[in-house]
Amino acid sequence: VQLVESGGGLVQPGESLRLSCAASGFAFSSVAIRWYRQAPGKERELVATISSGDGNTVYAESVKGRFTISRDNAKKMVYLQMNSLKYEDTAVYYCGAGLWMGQGTQVTVSS
Repeated sequence: VQLVESGGGLVQPGESLRLSCAASGFAFSSVAIRWYRQAPGKERELVATISSGDGNTVYAESVKGRFTISRDNAKKMVYLQMNSLKYEDTAVYYCGAGLWMGQGTQVTVSS
């Protein structure tokens, strides 16, 4: 199983980023995928979930209305579109499937 995140970077408040997660080694279309984040000194937070079947999505209150999770089963990719970024969105972002998780990608929101 492999999950590889990309797309992180340094942005200013109010800007956007799109994170990508490339998956391999498991039945991707049958598994719910989650994005997590962890800021320095804080516990890991579940940011968004997309289900395997109907693609139902669930978001943390802190990102609702600003972030959008999506998936492309044919490409085995999951995306996290992040708009109107805030300082408090600064964290390492991870995608997860079941017990597996990638190495993460750093998102820094700073002026």
